[in-house]
Amino acid sequence: MTLQETLTIHIQSAVKDLFDLTIEKVEFQATRKEFEGDITMVVFPLVKQLKGNPVEIGTKIGTYLVENVNDVEKFNVVAGFLNIVISDSFYIDFFNQIKGNPDFGKVEPTVGDKAVMVEYSSPNTNKPLHLGHVRNNLLGYSVAEILKASGKKVYKTQIINDRGIHICKSMLAWQKFGNGETPEISGIKGDHLVGKYYVEFDKQYKKEINELVAQGKTEEEAKKEAVSILEAQEMLRKWEAGDAEVVALWKKMNQWVYDGFAKTYESLGVDFDSYYYESNTYLLGKDVVTDGLAKGVFFKKPDGSVWIDLTDEGLDEKLVLRADGTSVYITQDIGTAIQRVKDYPDVGGMVYTVGNEQDYHFKVLFLILKKLGFDWASHLYHLSYGMVELPSGKMKSREGTVVDADDLMTEMTETAQSISEELGKLDGYSEDEKAALYKTIGLGALKYFMLKVDPKKQMMFNPAESVDFNGNTGPFIQYTYARIQSILRKADFDYNGIALSGTEMELHEKEKELIKQVQLFPEVIQNAAANHSPALIANYTYDLVKEFNSFYQNVSILGEADHFKKVLRVQLSEVVANTIKTAFSLLGIKVPNRM
Repeated sequence: MTLQETLTIHIQSAVKDLFDLTIEKVEFQATRKEFEGDITMVVFPLVKQLKGNPVEIGTKIGTYLVENVNDVEKFNVVAGFLNIVISDSFYIDFFNQIKGNPDFGKVEPTVGDKAVMVEYSSPNTNKPLHLGHVRNNLLGYSVAEILKASGKKVYKTQIINDRGIHICKSMLAWQKFGNGETPEISGIKGDHLVGKYYVEFDKQYKKEINELVAQGKTEEEAKKEAVSILEAQEMLRKWEAGDAEVVALWKKMNQWVYDGFAKTYESLGVDFDSYYYESNTYLLGKDVVTDGLAKGVFFKKPDGSVWIDLTDEGLDEKLVLRADGTSVYITQDIGTAIQRVKDYPDVGGMVYTVGNEQDYHFKVLFLILKKLGFDWASHLYHLSYGMVELPSGKMKSREGTVVDADDLMTEMTETAQSISEELGKLDGYSEDEKAALYKTIGLGALKYFMLKVDPKKQMMFNPAESVDFNGNTGPFIQYTYARIQSILRKADFDYNGIALSGTEMELHEKEKELIKQVQLFPEVIQNAAANHSPALIANYTYDLVKEFNSFYQNVSILGEADHFKKVLRVQLSEVVANTIKTAFSLLGIKVPNRM
């Protein structure tokens, strides 16, 4: 039980005994640095109910706690704030309970609870993953891990957009200009090779548009009449008709991309439990629309198209089936969501990791699924995130100016190498050890920089800034972890076999502050899960590391003369290291033992 939970019970008893009033919640906050106290109760919410002076109310509750709760030593009241001082023995007892638990902060799933499916990545198979995909993957993977740590069963999935006109553009360009080029022949990674031909298509298409405009066509006419786009549309029609030659080319080129993506995911450190392909799901949802029509959820217009009216919910009318009977994206998404629950019957909610340009789409999707009567539709969440930009500006995939995910990871590793070599801290490392460390630091820098920002915010990613070994960065936290590992290696005594008694020890202020910071971890995981925000984990870890470094600078650890104090400080260092490691694992970041 956390300190807040324990105090809540005692304060509820105090209010009942003193004022004959039952309260459901107690509001706490951290005690301000200028006042004595470990935790502060906000008294103001009681003032209206008790019609009393906040100082008098706070004083009565504080006196009651000191007289009736062993762990409350003293208190002070400032205006409407009751600052409570907790005994050292409480913190030492707590510390003894958690110090041997490498999974401290995590909660095991409850048998019978509904699972959550988290969708992320969801790329197109006409180009490699880029910087935007990196943020998407890191967010989705991290949220899945955080939900798991909070006690949820989680399935990670993605839907691969492997059909449509954009796929045919790459296929057509390869057919025209490829001369049989393959990843094996060229030595080019499969997704990069296909992306190369997507750019080739765009170059050819623009050339044709310019020629038609020069002949007197409007730009709009030229875009529709250019040979390349007409050929791509014809290829799409053949694919939908099951033309053997087109389908064979589609399968071959898509496999190149899947193989390429797999390598990128492995390098990035993300994984999936299942895959859905748009080529298998694009016809889903039509039968649901038919059922919805019968139930009055949808309505048909005179031209035969099917719509839903969401104006009462502050939205508008939304098309779900065209007049010719073909589906739109929302139809597919309805069908895919329902199919996922059929495939995984224990799923009771879903998280969609998709950029904020799709905010409206997901409002409509979730509302439709609710109106169709699915109980799990109340537990759908759009993990909406902002665009990532570089100091050099936005990215455009058609023009081949995208920041490629593979290139970015390579650049981050090289940047980490350059900075590490400047610092000169790697004497005695083999070349393989150095290479592994550079990758750990580089990817840690990338992931932390991406995840420390609230997902909803647009962000500027600065590679050089992210690999700084000082400040709120991944390498700074990794370095602190490695420093603690060095302390543990130098501790030449059995510090794990000793249990410390809370009644016999007095904590140093820095020890107490560090234990208090560790104690927050389970609550931070729950808050991060509830808010789908890895940023809460990232910034908690930074605060923990700052607290440890203050402790490290103010007290002697291995040089402490008192054996029991030395044991406590080494054990506390180890608990902090384990907490950093767990927190970073939720962000998909590795920690090095030496650095």
